[in-house]
Amino acid sequence: MKKRIGIFGGTFNPPHIAHKIAAEFCRQELDLDKVMFIPSGNHPLKDSIDPEHRLNMAVATFSGDENFEVNEIEIKNKVEKSFTVNTLRELKEIYESDTQFILLIGADNLLELHKWKDPHQIFDLAQVAVMYRPGYEIASAENQFLSKVTSVEIPLMEISSTMIRDRVMKGLSVKYLVDPQVEVYIKEKNLYR
Repeated sequence: MKKRIGIFGGTFNPPHIAHKIAAEFCRQELDLDKVMFIPSGNHPLKDSIDPEHRLNMAVATFSGDENFEVNEIEIKNKVEKSFTVNTLRELKEIYESDTQFILLIGADNLLELHKWKDPHQIFDLAQVAVMYRPGYEIASAENQFLSKVTSVEIPLMEISSTMIRDRVMKGLSVKYLVDPQVEVYIKEKNLYR
């Protein structure tokens, strides 16, 4: 039987509890052996803090769970821009043929998937699972890829990295929104100020 690894990419700027909860829901619903978090290197569509800070916070957030791991493939590559299709190709070369990858994306990403590099090849390299929140009608989205994806309903959590950065900028607490180690790291490194 093939080993099933969920690929959860993102800027993780910073990673927070909603990332963990969404990943655990996907792990259970999709019968994944593991969820691999991949902090993006130089994201083609987003600006971010130093990738090493994001990697360190991802390790602090996700490495305490045996069902989760952090892979630094995109950050270590130091290419001008990181693309999902290239990362999946590299992972296919690294992992044995008995590994099946399931790319975990948000419903918002499904709507933008046609803008990604080589989106059709992504489906050749991995199964794609779309995480959506209650009340979001994924079936109503007009999308050329809709018939190719699996959907996973995750709890509605009004937590975002943007909200956390804004709270830090305003001097407000992010306790319980991020891992305690991440809260300390943000303070020690004076991030998002």
